[in-house]
Amino acid sequence: MSSRIRLLIIDPQMDFCDGPANGALAVPGAHADMTRLAALIERLGDRIEAIDVTMDSHHALDIAHPTWWRDDEGATPPPFTIISAEEVATGRWTPRNPVWNQRSLDYVRQLETNGKYALVIWPPHCLIGTPGQTIQPELFAALRRWEERAMSPVTFVVKGANPFTEHYSAVAAEVADPTDPATSLNKDLLARLTECDTLLIAGEALSHCVKSTVTDIADNIDQAHIRKFVLLTDCTSPVPAIPGGPDFPAAGQAFVAHLRGRGMRVSTSTEFLQAHLSPTMLRN
Repeated sequence: MSSRIRLLIIDPQMDFCDGPANGALAVPGAHADMTRLAALIERLGDRIEAIDVTMDSHHALDIAHPTWWRDDEGATPPPFTIISAEEVATGRWTPRNPVWNQRSLDYVRQLETNGKYALVIWPPHCLIGTPGQTIQPELFAALRRWEERAMSPVTFVVKGANPFTEHYSAVAAEVADPTDPATSLNKDLLARLTECDTLLIAGEALSHCVKSTVTDIADNIDQAHIRKFVLLTDCTSPVPAIPGGPDFPAAGQAFVAHLRGRGMRVSTSTEFLQAHLSPTMLRN
C-alpha cells in the first residue's frame, strides 16, 4: 500500500524572500528554500496526495506595523522595535487612534502572559493585493503543474487580515478576537492534516509562522499524528536575531528540538526523496 503524503507549505510569499526579490521582510535563505521545495514537488509529482498553502495577508494598518503606534512626539516606531506592556501602560507608545488605547494595552499584556512572543513591530509586509503577498514564482509554477497533473486543487489558507491581533500560526491567532471566527481554532485545517501517512512541512519563517503553526497542530491533535510530521530543514529558515532583542534562530532550533522530542522527524528535501523512493529511513 502506498504512503499518503500531504504537503503543508507555510507562508511561501515574496515579502519573505531574499535574493532577487528582497522582500519587505526578507528571511535570509528563503528564496533558495522555495526553489528546493519547488524541485521536490516536481520530483515527487503524484506521490503527493494533497497540498495546503498558508498565506500571510495583512492590512497596512495592523497592530504589529509602525502605522498603529506613536510616541509622545508623534513619531512611529521604526521596524523591529519591541513594545512592552509597561511601555504602553506608561504612554511611551500609544495607538494613533485613541479609541484603541485599552484594547492595545490588553493585547500586549495578553501576549506577555502567553509567553510566546513579544510585540515586534515589523515592516509592513504581505499587504493584501500587493506583489509581496504572492507566492515565490518557482514554487507557484510547481504548484500549478502539480494541480494539473493531480487534477486536485491546492488548498489555500488565508491568515492575518484581522488588524487587532497577530496571526503567526495558521491554526489560531496569537490572541483570539471573539468577534472574528477566523482568529479562532481552525478545526477544518487540523482535520485535513490528519488525513495522511506523512505530513511534509516547509515554509517561512522557521522561528515564527512555521514554529507557531506546527506547535499548534501538535497541541491540538492526537500524539500519534505527530510521528507523521517531517520538517524539511532545507526548505525553511529563521528570521535573524534582533540586536539587543530575541535570538530568533535559537528559538527556531529550540522548536525543532522540542517537536523532535514529541515524535516529529526531520529531513532535507533530497534525503526525503531518497528515503521515499527506497527503503532508506529518514533521520530521527
